[in-house]
Amino acid sequence: MKIICSTLNAKYIHTNLAIRYLRAYAEPEFTVELAEYTIKDPAMNIVSDLIAKKPDVLGFSCYIWNIEETIKVVSMIKKINPDIAIVFGGPEVTYDTVEWLERHPEVDYIVVGEGEIAFKEFLVQFASTSPDLSKVPGLAFRKNGKVKLNLQAGKLDLKEIPSPYRFPEDAPYLGKRVTYIETSRGCPFSCQFCLSSIEVGVRYFDREKIKEDIRYLMANGAKTIKFVDRTFNISRSYAMEMFRFLIDEHVPGTVFQFEITADIMRPEVIEFLNQEAPKGLFRFEIGVQSTNDYTNELVMRKQNFEKLKRTVTMVKDGGKIDQHLDLIAGLPEENYFSFRKTFNDVFEMRPEELQLGFLKMLRGTGVRLRANEHDYIYMDHAPYEILGNNVLPFEDIIRIKQVEDVLEKYWNSHRMDATIEYLIQYVFESPFDFFQEFGAYWDSKGWARIGHQLEDLFKRLHEFLKERNIGNLEIVEGLMKVDYLSRQKYSPRKPWWDSRYSKKELGSKYQLLLQNPLIAGPAFKALELSEKELYKHTLLEKIPFDIGIFQTTGEIRPIESVLVVYYDPTGKGPIISSFAS
Repeated sequence: MKIICSTLNAKYIHTNLAIRYLRAYAEPEFTVELAEYTIKDPAMNIVSDLIAKKPDVLGFSCYIWNIEETIKVVSMIKKINPDIAIVFGGPEVTYDTVEWLERHPEVDYIVVGEGEIAFKEFLVQFASTSPDLSKVPGLAFRKNGKVKLNLQAGKLDLKEIPSPYRFPEDAPYLGKRVTYIETSRGCPFSCQFCLSSIEVGVRYFDREKIKEDIRYLMANGAKTIKFVDRTFNISRSYAMEMFRFLIDEHVPGTVFQFEITADIMRPEVIEFLNQEAPKGLFRFEIGVQSTNDYTNELVMRKQNFEKLKRTVTMVKDGGKIDQHLDLIAGLPEENYFSFRKTFNDVFEMRPEELQLGFLKMLRGTGVRLRANEHDYIYMDHAPYEILGNNVLPFEDIIRIKQVEDVLEKYWNSHRMDATIEYLIQYVFESPFDFFQEFGAYWDSKGWARIGHQLEDLFKRLHEFLKERNIGNLEIVEGLMKVDYLSRQKYSPRKPWWDSRYSKKELGSKYQLLLQNPLIAGPAFKALELSEKELYKHTLLEKIPFDIGIFQTTGEIRPIESVLVVYYDPTGKGPIISSFAS
């Protein structure tokens, strides 16, 4: 019997943990082949590859990001070979299961909930000469034209699950893809927009086995290891033990990513990480979602924002760990102006990344079950994103999407941090207002529908600020030059701005610098550049403030200056200074 477990990942760099658990648990009684694709792959290519493998049983791991494409694939497969048994599993089909089978005759079976025991028992029955599908826990199937749904089994003892990380064919790809690792299942919280709230309690895998798996993954080249635990730090003693282990035994260049609940993290844990963790070893994802107390109450989300802010601030001050904070627009009773406050509350902490998402009415969640209470309208198909509710009309959702677009391009990408910091502090009323005004302008120009190079991003921001007629535009232009040039490895051939020194002016500035390199600072003098090296590797531009003072204190001291940017010929990055013109 040929068995294939497959899925369509969102990106090539992702790996699917679920199908690896199924394979590991089914062995050695059954041999399961894995076949992963992406949602960007043409359906015909996926179908051709799977048909060529000649499966008898073909299982798919289903999520909101791949369900529509997966259905297209299995519809084609069933037309080509109706004898292939199609099995679905995963969070997207665990709820409204009967409806899925009634709507999609191309799907033969659905495994609900945890799949390890159920899938293996399904294979046992499928291979039997007298199969009895009623013995398969959590299986939905058709019998006499009607859909039957068996009761699920009790919770699996996670300490008994074999490792899904040791398949030899995965080893060559560990350094090229994100490796997902699970040390617990379940969540202690009851947030009504999240599927994790449905499973009560938290269960842990065997700690020593997990450590051995991590050692194996690092030894075989894994670079990015992401823990999928819903609340990694719910047990302080467990989190501390794992942090200590990872600090002590990590391989240089490896990054570990966690989802943490920030308001329950104790200061002594953060102090330990700030003192002991190497810079860049850890990365935190923190779901804030909303700072509106009433909204959080409605979705049964317990959150102490002051304690959350304390954690984020302490971690940021430590300078060791990048933080990715999440917001959800469209939660109950959070209108446009309330969301503006939420955004500004969170942006005030200056996270390295701020992810702005929109509420998705996931099957099985409380917000979907009680959607009528807040007049929600939402997409009929995955990802079930909201289109409006009683306090947030579609027009306001579009406005917030404009914010999301430029936030990703201009803050999360860190292409011009100094410029954005100045604009939100001195030019616009708040961070949200800057991103909203610029996002609306961006949208009005049709830029969301076309591609852009780095230079385009600077030109488009400059055009917006110029048309808005902001004060101190020359200061902002200077900051934009610094941001742009500091992110180049080599001297750019044609910078995005037009205002440059004439050939005569440039020659006199170079001669001045050649005669007295100390005017650009001790670091520049220490380079001991020859005249040839100076002209070849150094860029001079106009700037209306002293860059040395700005780099040291953050103060903008208006003074006509010459920006000096030396680009190391080995591509190590620039040394930036200035001198009074």
